[in-house]
Amino acid sequence: MARYTGPKCRICRREATKTFLKGDRCYTDKCAFERRPYPPGQHGRRRKKASDYEIQLREKQKVRRMYGLLEQQFHRYFKQADAQKGATGTNLLRLLEMRLDNVVYRMGFANSRDQARLMVGQGHFQLNGKKADIPSIQLKTGDLIMVREGSRKIPAIAEAQEVLARRGCPDWLSVDSAQFQGEVKTVPQREDISFPINENLIVELYSK
Repeated sequence: MARYTGPKCRICRREATKTFLKGDRCYTDKCAFERRPYPPGQHGRRRKKASDYEIQLREKQKVRRMYGLLEQQFHRYFKQADAQKGATGTNLLRLLEMRLDNVVYRMGFANSRDQARLMVGQGHFQLNGKKADIPSIQLKTGDLIMVREGSRKIPAIAEAQEVLARRGCPDWLSVDSAQFQGEVKTVPQREDISFPINENLIVELYSK
């Protein structure tokens, strides 16, 4: 299955919630979901009762698209989370949050996860002093992410830092904007993930 390249605002409308795929635009009145909070298409406004399976599937699709993953990638994360101790749903969200591209986005060095994935792949960041160009790298407590010196004048990074003041940086991360670096202070807990996600629906879907 190829990665989705269509209109990102259409995803938010289809999943009936903001997925924050367009960065700063999602925090303004230009957000398409704010103006048209119903599914796209000519039948979008029709009300219909969704089955339990459809509710579970839509939740999985929402989270998968929010983090920009293909189906096989997402399923691998679920199996990894299921093999760990603790609640599978929480483990899954923790694995997704600890991806390098997500942390770059959450630290405010990119305006969206898509942009973060692209910038990481282009080699604009260092992890613990070494070049890191694989977006799926799993980070751990104490890891230090830094913008490479030659990449610090990229306009997208400056714009993302301005947006960070509006959306905020999670408590499990620390950011030094002046030094273009950030650190993973601790492993994120469930309460640190404030996005509208019901991970239990995903667990129920995959457990069938």
